[in-house]
Amino acid sequence: MATAVETLEKLERRLTISFPIADLKSEVEKRLKVRARTARAPGFRPGKVPMKMVAAQYGYQVETEVLNDKVGQLFAQAAAENNLRVAGFPRIEAKGSEGVADGFVAFDATFEVYPEVVIGDLSGAEVDQVACNVTDAEIDKTIDILRKQRVHFHVKGEQGDHGDGGADTSAQSGDRVTVDFVGKIDDVEFAGGKAEDFVYVLGEGRMLPEFEAATIGLKTGESKSFPLSFPEDYHGKDVAGKTAEFTITVKKVEWAHLPAVDADFAKMLGVENGDIEKMRADIKENLEREVRGRVKAKTKDSVMNALVGAVTFDLPTALVEQDTERLAEMTRQDMAQRGMKVNDVPFPKELFVPQAERRVRLGLILAELVKSNNLQATAEQIKAQVEDFAQSYEDPQQVVKYYYSDRNRLAEVEALVLEDNVVNYVLAKAKVAVKELAFDELMGNNVAA
Repeated sequence: MATAVETLEKLERRLTISFPIADLKSEVEKRLKVRARTARAPGFRPGKVPMKMVAAQYGYQVETEVLNDKVGQLFAQAAAENNLRVAGFPRIEAKGSEGVADGFVAFDATFEVYPEVVIGDLSGAEVDQVACNVTDAEIDKTIDILRKQRVHFHVKGEQGDHGDGGADTSAQSGDRVTVDFVGKIDDVEFAGGKAEDFVYVLGEGRMLPEFEAATIGLKTGESKSFPLSFPEDYHGKDVAGKTAEFTITVKKVEWAHLPAVDADFAKMLGVENGDIEKMRADIKENLEREVRGRVKAKTKDSVMNALVGAVTFDLPTALVEQDTERLAEMTRQDMAQRGMKVNDVPFPKELFVPQAERRVRLGLILAELVKSNNLQATAEQIKAQVEDFAQSYEDPQQVVKYYYSDRNRLAEVEALVLEDNVVNYVLAKAKVAVKELAFDELMGNNVAA
């Protein structure tokens, strides 16, 4: 039996569970008899061990099992009878004899319940719906990046299939140079300050600005000495904040030849017939697919922020703690996969609490929206989403099979569709402002092909 539910604080509740000691003893004896059928002990055949020895060996374990089962069963029954939605696990504590009827054993169960989530009028919620267009300028910029990814170099001044690079054979921005260099601090060479046949491309920012500036204008065989001041935050602690004297000798200067935008270039990008217009259309399609994904993600973030701001309720501490631990473990695993020694890295859980609180709050809001408005993902929506994913792969049908062959993968797609349903629902209710973003701003200055 269980007492009436007692409200402690916010979402915390308590009830007392009690049952006759005779029931406990009866069930313990029953289980010990079952255990005795296979019990073993020196000098006895299996199943022939005296019950006193079986009780002495297994009694405490069996009694603990019975108590856990009985308390769990009665708690579940009490929760159902009182229509309680329990969040997390109850904390069970044995009660003393005071206040407990003779012949009974009693336990206090302290737990949290899920909050009542009330989604009010969303017409006043403000949401940004992001928009972005792919123009010829973005296609041209992408083609330039693709050309640079396929650049090859020729020695300046040497005639080849693509010319000799022009009359100026000195090193300029965009050229690839091969150099020897040596650096000294207080006229003493330092570790890492010397190299032979070192190769870098001018203008890529791989070297410190003074180093690149000293290289510009030099021809093969020429040398130059120059001072170089290392930044205070330079990764090499031994030289950080110090000034070194470098001597550099150029051994080779090569100019960059970019492939022409022609049929051969189109074929390199997978357009079999070399049709340049088809190549541009493919690039545009890829860019638009990437834009759609990023636009959707930014709009979704705006919707979720609006929901978090519009719906308030207390959070079950148990759920926040569970998600905090989950986030910390995910971070630990990610760092380990990156080769970091996670055992040496502290993981203060308070760092993950704000994110966990937001995730729990959003999860409860989304669950209520879906339940109240029938926003569950349909089979047709899931199929359409999988097929959309598959379009960016060489063999779309194989990708479709990949998702449908694993229930967990399909569940991930279902969750995405469900979120899309919520986003569309909120967009239809809220005060929506279309926010135009420039392509580079949306992409973070990274053009995807």
